[in-house]
Amino acid sequence: MPTALVVEDSPTMRQLIVFALHRIKGLTVVEADDGVDALRKLSAQKLDIILTDINMPIMDGLKLVKRVRSDEVLKGIPIIIITTEGADEDRQRALALGANAYITKPIQAPQVIAKVKELLKIA
Repeated sequence: MPTALVVEDSPTMRQLIVFALHRIKGLTVVEADDGVDALRKLSAQKLDIILTDINMPIMDGLKLVKRVRSDEVLKGIPIIIITTEGADEDRQRALALGANAYITKPIQAPQVIAKVKELLKIA
């Protein structure tokens, strides 16, 4: 069973993403409210995909992408950035750091679901 980690400091936004992900059969969802919390969860259990915001306190999403990509154990985990930052340079920077996909808010549940299924290779 694949497990997704949703990293988002806004409880409302986090719930929206979690709600969308619950529509994927068999997907377990773990929540974190910032990058530091996310790294704690990543070291405690096997996670198959990360969906993260960019703008968060303590450790932002880009720093999280960098940390995951530089970790031997975690570097293969697909990462989807979900953010209000719609500027092209933000997208380029996120993808250059190793994010697999970039979705701008407001999110569309079908778009998020399709991207997660594609990256996890779920039919």
